[in-house]
Amino acid sequence: MRTGQIILNGKVWVPHVEVASAMFERMRGLLGRRVLPIGHGMLIEQCGSVHTVGMRFPIDVIFFDRAWQVQRVCRHVSPGRLVIWCGWNGLQALEVACGWLDLESVRPGMQVQWVAGRQ
Repeated sequence: MRTGQIILNGKVWVPHVEVASAMFERMRGLLGRRVLPIGHGMLIEQCGSVHTVGMRFPIDVIFFDRAWQVQRVCRHVSPGRLVIWCGWNGLQALEVACGWLDLESVRPGMQVQWVAGRQ
């Protein structure tokens, strides 16, 4: 699985990001994990909506478009939700531990940068 970091305002925002790009990786996402450590995230590519059915913990979800602009921020998504939809522009979803990131200042239209890690 590929990895990388997400940069916001010139600073590392999410230091450890796993990328789910293959169909099975995208379908599985965070299912089966007991926790997502602080500082870690799961980026699901080709993803305009997510679900938390079968999840064991709540998450925060940030949707991005093709240009890495924030499209939607969903805070405290509880386990068991069927659909959290971004809208037509959502292309990828970042899932992180609930409450870890300060999302109060993150707004749609903000630009982030992806920095690929080692394969």
